[in-house]
Amino acid sequence: MHLSQIEPQNKFPRNSKRRISGTIRKTLGLDHVSKAWFKLVHGSSLVYNTCWEDPRLDHVALELSEKDNVLVITSAGCNALDYALANPNHVYTVDVNPKQNALLDLKLAAIKHLEYDDFFQLFGKGSHPKFKQFYQEKLRAELPEASRKFWDKRAKFFSGKGQRPSFYFYGSSGMFAWLINIYIDRVKKIRPVINELLAAETVEAQKDIYQRYRLRETMWTPFLKWAMKRDTTLALLGVPRAQRKQLDRDYPGGILQFVVDSIETVFTELPIKDNYFWRVYLTGQYTKDCCPNYLTEEGFKKLKGGLVNKVSTHTNTLLGFLKENPVTISRYVLLDHMDWLAEVKPKILEAEWQAMIDRAAPQTRLQWRSAGLSVGFVDPISVKIGNTTKKLGEMFEYNQDLANKLHPIDRVHTYGSYYIANFDKTKHS
Repeated sequence: MHLSQIEPQNKFPRNSKRRISGTIRKTLGLDHVSKAWFKLVHGSSLVYNTCWEDPRLDHVALELSEKDNVLVITSAGCNALDYALANPNHVYTVDVNPKQNALLDLKLAAIKHLEYDDFFQLFGKGSHPKFKQFYQEKLRAELPEASRKFWDKRAKFFSGKGQRPSFYFYGSSGMFAWLINIYIDRVKKIRPVINELLAAETVEAQKDIYQRYRLRETMWTPFLKWAMKRDTTLALLGVPRAQRKQLDRDYPGGILQFVVDSIETVFTELPIKDNYFWRVYLTGQYTKDCCPNYLTEEGFKKLKGGLVNKVSTHTNTLLGFLKENPVTISRYVLLDHMDWLAEVKPKILEAEWQAMIDRAAPQTRLQWRSAGLSVGFVDPISVKIGNTTKKLGEMFEYNQDLANKLHPIDRVHTYGSYYIANFDKTKHS
């Protein structure tokens, strides 16, 4: 085996293995408080440090034009910036977690006030030795007050120092990535194999490496299998109990087998050379040849040239935003948040759909994903439109053929199903 040009960036003390192992076992054993744990993680943490939805699919599905107003759940903001590169009228990013908006606010400020090499070092490599200086001199004044308060205390995220040398090892999902990197480097000691896999030029080469080094058997130890079935582990990744239950119910072998099969598909059936989602997760950094579009030099220049001003952040629920802002939305990107609402707060989900229909443009397209293999909770929802009440399933025209074509080539490959729906408001008003 040989090392790729991607050198391992995570240097951990040798005694960290024992300490981390104890922390993992202590944390993951709290299954009886899974709901409280999920709420705590999502209420007090930056959960997503990078987006885990493939915008390549989104652009095909949404067909963005300069007339479109897009509403998207912020997450880490990567995909909102990706949509802005298509030059829509505006991208409204909404998230109930202010820390997610703080991350996108920092990216927006950095695009406006940094040069490309510094921007890529910061968000591509995940650290910058001059971050404190840049933050104080160029970025801080640009941030809203809430985002400023968040970043005033978190310069260490980009310091490149300590046990977590990359920003992509911070936040709750980043912590999980950090633990996985410890597992790769210190426990299994297979970093050269992972680098060789990421450097593979063809799917055939990937499959050969995966099988030759028996990565499924090597990685999936009994302890890791046990951990991946715990709600407390999944909460770190942003997976609520409702989604775990969906997969346990619908997928043969439950959520564990779904994760095992999905990861195996990523590394043996889909090209890895441009899969920046898994690269950053397994190394803590991107490369200039494998990164989100906003981190490419071309994408950065377009955003800096004015497209960055098409993106705005809003800390609110989708329902709250739509009630408080009289905007017309022609493209909705709903991620997978309905999985949780459908089980925990179905009345809120109904009200949210009413608000989306109220704010919809004459010709609107909606896109969402789900952990489940199918979604049965959307079509039965009733909304008022004009003087009548109709079910969403009666009004939507699903482009299932396109969804079925795109879903199997999703580079993230961690969702059970994918939906694209058209809504012609003129036919139902």
